Amino acid sequence: MTKRVDLFALSALPAVLYLLVIYAVPLLMLLTRSVTGAEGLTLAPYTAFLSDAFNWQIIANTLRVAGLVTLTCLVIGYPVAFALSWARGLAQAVLLLSIILPLSVGVVVKAFAWQIVLKRDGVVTAALMATGLFEEPPRLLFTETGLVLGAANVFLPFMILPIYSVAKLVDPRLTEAGATLGATPWKRFARITWPLTLPGVISGIAFTFSLSVSMYVIPSLLIGDRFQTLATLTGRSFLLMRNEALGSATAVLLLALAVAVVVGSTWFARRLGRAA
Repeated sequence: MTKRVDLFALSALPAVLYLLVIYAVPLLMLLTRSVTGAEGLTLAPYTAFLSDAFNWQIIANTLRVAGLVTLTCLVIGYPVAFALSWARGLAQAVLLLSIILPLSVGVVVKAFAWQIVLKRDGVVTAALMATGLFEEPPRLLFTETGLVLGAANVFLPFMILPIYSVAKLVDPRLTEAGATLGATPWKRFARITWPLTLPGVISGIAFTFSLSVSMYVIPSLLIGDRFQTLATLTGRSFLLMRNEALGSATAVLLLALAVAVVVGSTWFARRLGRAA
């Protein structure tokens, strides 16, 4: 048994070394740079950043957009995940392919495609005008609404797939039993379906939020530099302003937000597991 465990540990060693070299070491260097100044260790980059009210607006922009993107993906992805779990045969294969295949397309290509879709004479604007609710074409490109729509399209599979992995395990006879006991459709959903799929929802929220909170290319192409997030500010600090201290500090703050979401969701999922 010990030899078998040792073999498993040795087989994991290349992956661990790869992660250490590619991810852990650069992150450690970034953290070190953010607390190092001319006189040694210092928290000046963080205090300078957090003491500016405009930078708090940047943090608010980051969290608001990430939250809206995550909520949009959840509203769209939850029923899609159930449709995928209920489908069979060719229908399920087509649905899975339509969800997974867009992941092979680069983010830059998707962002440019959304520039075409969201422009004044684009498909979305034409559909909105067809409803008769607008007297003139609404402006979507280079707006926060357009950014949320474009980002939700990119990150939607990361919400659907975790929920689908749980939804396919839910026994449909449970809701049928609830119906025979007189429970309304809403009560069956709130008391049976939603609690059983909550672990998948939490995983999907963690994936989607951590990705959308750190997106750089999509905001740069869909809304421009006038709308700053932590990720775009980090990029500008390194590439344009050549301010490595500011860029390192914002990158560490961004990493802390993403890690907090993942750790918090894991803790919450474990609590749900123990409660169940």
